[in-house]
Amino acid sequence: MPTATRPLAKSFSDLSEQEILALAISSEDDDARAYAGFANALMDTYPASAKVFVEMAEEEHEHRRWLTDLYRKKFGDFIPLIRRSDINGFVRHKPAWTIGKLNIEEMRQRAEVIELENYRFYKQASERSTDPQIKKLLDRLAEAEKGHESLAGRLADKHVTADAKIEEGEARRRLFLLQVIQPGLVGLMDGSVSTLAPLFAAAFATGDTWETFLVGSAASVGAGISMGLAEGLSDDGKLTGRGHPLIRGTAAGVMTAVGGLGHALPYLIPDFATATWIAIVIVFLELWAISWIRYRYMDTPFLKAAFQIAVGGFLVFLTGVLIGNS
Repeated sequence: MPTATRPLAKSFSDLSEQEILALAISSEDDDARAYAGFANALMDTYPASAKVFVEMAEEEHEHRRWLTDLYRKKFGDFIPLIRRSDINGFVRHKPAWTIGKLNIEEMRQRAEVIELENYRFYKQASERSTDPQIKKLLDRLAEAEKGHESLAGRLADKHVTADAKIEEGEARRRLFLLQVIQPGLVGLMDGSVSTLAPLFAAAFATGDTWETFLVGSAASVGAGISMGLAEGLSDDGKLTGRGHPLIRGTAAGVMTAVGGLGHALPYLIPDFATATWIAIVIVFLELWAISWIRYRYMDTPFLKAAFQIAVGGFLVFLTGVLIGNS
C-alpha cells in the first residue's frame, strides 16, 4: 500500500487572514482537549488542581467560540482544518498521551509553554491583520493569554507544594530550550553520524591520513553549511521568538561541523593505524554523548537511545569501511 507523503509546512507569513482564523480555531480546540486531559488525570489525586485545568479548558472553548463566530461572519460556514504542525515556527510538542503519565509539574510546564506560544501567535497575527474586526479579536485574545493569572500561582493555591512555584521567566527559558537548544543538538547528531561513511571510506580506500583528513573536513564543513541553511531558512523567528535566523543558522551549522570534525582531526596524526584507532574511540565517545543528549533533552529512555544511535552509527561506519575496501 503506498504511503502518503506529508506536504511541506507553510510559512506563517504566507497565511491569509482566513487561514489565520482557521489555525486559531483548531489550536484553541487542541489546547482545550489537552487541559481537559490533564484535569481527568488529576481528578482522583488532586481534585482542586484538576478544577483549575477544567476552568482553563472552558476558557479555551470560549475563545474558540469567539473565533468561530467571527470566521463564519467573514468567510462562511466551511472552516478548513489547519493545525500548528502544518505551519513553520511552532514547537513540535509530543502529544501528552504518547509520553507516559505526566505529573502535575510537567502538566503545569506544558500549559505555560502553550500560553506563551498563543500570546506570541496572536500578537504576530494581529500585527499582520488589516481587517479591523479580526485585528480587534486577535488583540483581545493576546491580552487574554497575557493576562492569564500565573498557572503556578493558581496551582499553588490549590495544590500547596514548594516545587509548584517557579521563578519569573522560566516558561521563556523552557521555550528557548525547545526551540533553539534541541534543534542545535539535532545538528550535532547529524554531523557526528553522517560524516562517518565518507571519512572511513576515504581512510580505507587511500590509507593516507592527510587525504582522509581533507575528506572528513570537507564532509563536516559541507554538512554544517547545509544544516545551517536549513535551520536559518526554516522560519524568521518572529512567531516563535526563536531569535534571528542568522544566529540560529550559525549555531546549528557550527555544531554540525564540530560533530564531524571530532573524528576527522585524529587523521592529522601521520601514523595511519594510530589515527584510525583514535578516531574509532572518538566515534564511540560521540555516540555515547549523543545517546545521553537524547535521554536528557528529548525524552528518550537512555538504553533505547543508546541502542538506536549505536546501531545507526555502526551501520554508517560499516558502510564507509566496506566502500573503502571495495
